[in-house]
Amino acid sequence: MTPSNPVANALRDALGPLKDREQVALRLLESSARHSFDPDTELDWEAPLEDGKWFWPPELLSLYDTPLWRTMSEEQRIELSRHEAASLASLGIWFELILMQLLVRHVYDKPLTSSHVRYALTEIADECRHSKMFARLIERGGAPAYPVAPLHHNLARILKTVSTTPGSFACTLLGEEILDHMQRLTFPDERVQTLVRGVTRIHVVEEARHVRYAREELRRQMVGCPRWEAGLTRLSCGEAARVFSVAFVNPAVYTNVGLDRREAVAQVRASGHRREVMRAGAERLTGFLDDIGVMRGVGRRLWRASGLLA
Repeated sequence: MTPSNPVANALRDALGPLKDREQVALRLLESSARHSFDPDTELDWEAPLEDGKWFWPPELLSLYDTPLWRTMSEEQRIELSRHEAASLASLGIWFELILMQLLVRHVYDKPLTSSHVRYALTEIADECRHSKMFARLIERGGAPAYPVAPLHHNLARILKTVSTTPGSFACTLLGEEILDHMQRLTFPDERVQTLVRGVTRIHVVEEARHVRYAREELRRQMVGCPRWEAGLTRLSCGEAARVFSVAFVNPAVYTNVGLDRREAVAQVRASGHRREVMRAGAERLTGFLDDIGVMRGVGRRLWRASGLLA
């Protein structure tokens, strides 16, 4: 009798064999032990904000290089960056609250002593710290919090209730990878406030583990799930991309810096630069989702409607 070959018997997708779930979790736990941060002690929250520095790189602001941008003073542009940073931090808290609930649902029926569950709980602890960090950044920056629109808030409530496991991880990656791309451009940028750079550095380091965990689990789920669940994942992920693109910056920021809201929103929607920024942020993710079979059918059309897919 020919002995079984564990490599040949391993689950595979278009990217190759899937790694052992427990081994992935163990490596992530080791990384968490080496590279985790307490923002309350890691960052200097009492240091004064720096005059003339941005709260977000200007090239990543929604109105950059629009006709309206060219009429704004430097002070007004920096003020816009302060409010957009608060809007993005608010979006981050909303998203991470959703993610924490989805992770708890994911591990509810899993072996409680497994490394996979232990890492999920470690990630939830990370996300708790991140949410508190973002809230503190909003408060320190002096701009208001910007909750998402009630429609999107309640759509997320439905998502949290009905989302299947692959759908949960696909939506997780949507929120994590686009913001991660922007933050990787922010933390080394010396034009940006030191506190903002510190917040984004912590988030980038810890989110890299979260992305790895979600990618590996989504691959596993897409290989093993029934056809109806794969189809639902494509649909829910595409709809999440559409909502995410609309909710990315709260339009109230334009009113609060003295701009005409309707005109600002219209110019953002017409901005080729803004489309390229958002597509660049999503490019790595959309390529991955395409490889593993998420970007198909109606789901792909919704991604195109979101403007995030080139």
